[in-house]
Amino acid sequence: MHVRAGDGGAGSVSFRREAHVPKGGPDGGDGGDGGDVWLVADHNVASLLAFRDHPHRRATSGTHGSGHGRHGRRGEDTIVPVPPGTVVRRHPEGSVAADLSNPGDRWLAARGGQGGRGNTRFLSNSRRAPTFAEQGEVGEESYYDLELKLMADVALVGFPNAGKSTLISVVSAARPKIADYPFTTLEPNLGVVRYDGTEVVVADIPGLIEGASDGRGLGHRFLRHVERARVLLVLIDLGVDAGRSPAEQERILLDELERYDASLLDRPRLIVGSRSDLEEPDIGWPAAAARVSAATGTGVDAVIRDMIREVTDARRVIAAPAAGTVIHRPEPEGVRIERAADGAFAVRGRPAERAVAVNDLTNADALAYVQYRLKRLGVDRALARAGARAGDVVHVGGFTFTYEDG
Repeated sequence: MHVRAGDGGAGSVSFRREAHVPKGGPDGGDGGDGGDVWLVADHNVASLLAFRDHPHRRATSGTHGSGHGRHGRRGEDTIVPVPPGTVVRRHPEGSVAADLSNPGDRWLAARGGQGGRGNTRFLSNSRRAPTFAEQGEVGEESYYDLELKLMADVALVGFPNAGKSTLISVVSAARPKIADYPFTTLEPNLGVVRYDGTEVVVADIPGLIEGASDGRGLGHRFLRHVERARVLLVLIDLGVDAGRSPAEQERILLDELERYDASLLDRPRLIVGSRSDLEEPDIGWPAAAARVSAATGTGVDAVIRDMIREVTDARRVIAAPAAGTVIHRPEPEGVRIERAADGAFAVRGRPAERAVAVNDLTNADALAYVQYRLKRLGVDRALARAGARAGDVVHVGGFTFTYEDG
């Protein structure tokens, strides 16, 4: 993801010009701040697919100030919804910038540039007619990598070879390994189903066997993937080679879920007969019950609609941002001194860099103000503590100065 905050608008240099007011004072307005880019965890968003083809997110810039004390308009923030469980890492080093675990968590991904102050702000007893104003600050710009600790909306539960992988390959763009022997799936396959503007994440859980809740086979490894799913879709194999009647399959599967975690049976649940194209007459599956054949496509649309309905209802139960939501903001920066590669002293920190960047250093009044501002920020003391001597080279932002004692 590439984010770009809005730039701040420039402050105005203006003086009152009215009849009978020969020496009107400064009246330049401030520029508006640039808009911020925020990432917000939203339970209505299921995946990060929106960033695959469109990775750029940008906020608008503030407008410039003008005369008569008119301030510029602030840029609009850009709110970027992401799924809960999104981890943001700085690119390319990979360090974690934010972990948006809960719905409502917010993170300031790019801070808008501050608007420049108009010349009215620099009026003082010693400076009666300030001839300078600040330029707008450039908004932050960064690249980030997004990861998702996925919580599936729907978990497909069934015996081995019940057709779960085939179904997920039909309803989504997932391409799981499919074969006609048990335990083809050893890890959950995830697919994103898009239908009528809604995204649903479906997990194909490896096939369960009787005794899975006691750890038989890879039972616990498989069942743990079901714990956080909002909706369970239990697939009953109607094929002639299923080996068990539909009623027996349903009993065993629900029993294993209950023995592993009784609360799983309180989840919204869909019971669907799979491989209906291989169903024998009088197999014991009610005629009105849901059926699907991933091979022929029969019943697929109906199952998708049922999944969307159940997931939408489950999402509504989730309350809007809980009291424990987190807002991530960068810590305010102070001023620090580092040694640059050329041996010069480098002043780091947004306040000092901003003081230099937004002022016109070719203007004598502006230059005097910058020197005053840096002194107030403690840059002179910090350089002295770092061992700077008269004549040493000092970098502040993109500018270079010669250090002078006192």
